[in-house]
Amino acid sequence: MQDHYFSAKPAAKHDIRQFRAVLRGKEFTFVTDAGVFSKDHIDNGTELLINKAPLSGAKKVADLGCGYGPIGVAAAAFMSEAEVYLIDPNERAVELAAQNIRLNGIRNAYALCGSGLEAVQGHMFDLILTNPPIRAGKEVIYELFRQSWAQLNPGGRLIIVIRTNQGAKSAAKYLEELFGEVSEIEKGSGFRLYQAVKQH
Repeated sequence: MQDHYFSAKPAAKHDIRQFRAVLRGKEFTFVTDAGVFSKDHIDNGTELLINKAPLSGAKKVADLGCGYGPIGVAAAAFMSEAEVYLIDPNERAVELAAQNIRLNGIRNAYALCGSGLEAVQGHMFDLILTNPPIRAGKEVIYELFRQSWAQLNPGGRLIIVIRTNQGAKSAAKYLEELFGEVSEIEKGSGFRLYQAVKQH
């Protein structure tokens, strides 16, 4: 199988880098490496999600498919009362996410390795954030949506960012069938940001 950023053990040779990014007006530092998604900068979709997602009112949060952790680290920084779990199947990404939690002085976030939400089985969330791995294919992504629905509290929210020309509207339609209520929060840079609210 071709090595992807969602592989459990990327074969790519290490290429460790560090950069700074301003998200929601606050500066963060991230360490990245080869074999993880968007290792040189915060990609446009992730940036849109971090800057525009409504983050208040959640006590337990998951960053599903966290990569090296920009979404979860930023969410934890701006939601100091919440517990934030950063989850990814890629072991290298999880190590980086743990490093980035420490590097940014975050005390309310945890990096865990696992496929989908299996690492937090039994936990219920108020908010799940994801920039899903489009290249993994529709079935993989829709399974992440189903798992998210199952592990959200009633009234809990799933916020996803997805490229407009890579199935955003069909994903929104599927989320509407699953959740009952979906709204487009924002669009820009070729991406759409959707929020799905669990009705029952």
